[in-house]
Amino acid sequence: MSSALIFTTLLIIVVFTITLVIAMYSTYGERKVAAFLQDRIGPNRAGPFGILQPMADGVKMFMKEEIIPDLSNKWLFILGPCIAMTTALMTSAVIPWGTSLSIGGESFSLQVTDVNIGILYIFGVVSIGVYGIMIGGWASNNKYSLLGALRASSQMISYEVAMGLAIIALVMMTGTLSVKEIAAQQAGGHWNVFYQPLGFIIFLVCAFAECNRTPFDLPECETELVGGYHTEYSSMKLGFYLFAEYINMFISSAVISTLYFGGYNMPFIGRFISDPNTLALVGTAFLFGKIIFFIFFFMWIRWTIPRFRYDQLMNLGWKGLIPLSIANIFITGLIMWLTGKVS
Repeated sequence: MSSALIFTTLLIIVVFTITLVIAMYSTYGERKVAAFLQDRIGPNRAGPFGILQPMADGVKMFMKEEIIPDLSNKWLFILGPCIAMTTALMTSAVIPWGTSLSIGGESFSLQVTDVNIGILYIFGVVSIGVYGIMIGGWASNNKYSLLGALRASSQMISYEVAMGLAIIALVMMTGTLSVKEIAAQQAGGHWNVFYQPLGFIIFLVCAFAECNRTPFDLPECETELVGGYHTEYSSMKLGFYLFAEYINMFISSAVISTLYFGGYNMPFIGRFISDPNTLALVGTAFLFGKIIFFIFFFMWIRWTIPRFRYDQLMNLGWKGLIPLSIANIFITGLIMWLTGKVS
């Protein structure tokens, strides 16, 4: 087995583990953020400062009774949460977590795979995730679950259109679909958020909708749908759906940080660190710092802004964000033409 294959395998295991740990402790962080914003204490019983609360939640999920409704489609009922969890984890494959490490005279990239259509890969995997929610809601044979699944699928498909159009302007400016190349072009403080502020705002709003986060959590609206598309789920199948939401939030934060905020690049850091390996690890730490900030931002918005009505949600997507993203494409093209970047 080649050293490159061994390193890639280890990188996959490390990324997989970190993703699960961050998603697990995002549930703890969300409760603490909510408690802080509401002047409460939050979890404080399971371990010091409640840091073992996610483990207690995991044990609770494993110990709950496994129920499959008699009138459900049992195979699809099981397949739904599996698709949701798998697609959430697959997206991290094309994210560059750093530059490269030099080990034994060989250079190893801190990216699982560098495909030249990385952005298309992300959108392809995200679009498959819609099936996990739709299948789960339909297979439950429950009207509340079906309504929640319809809400979720129509919401995610609608906001994927605006998100894709926002990315088109970024691709026009960078001239590549490779996530690694986009991150590399932002070295020296040339972050894309300064050149695509409108595109970033559109992408950020769409990311909230794609993750079904407040104020776009209509698929799980308790006052109307009991629990939404996962009403009939229990035990770890419910845990998969809930966990997939936090994984998607982590991956969305990583994609936003990489596409618009320089990824692993940090201005002026190269002046103080000369060793390439140290620079790569510090860059990875900076990337995770940006990710944690955006995860906190997701939570901050959840406990600050109330949810929309469903008609407001769809109006914002189709009548607000899509026209804005199309206008952003025209503005980007016009600026590129005026500055001589295109003829």
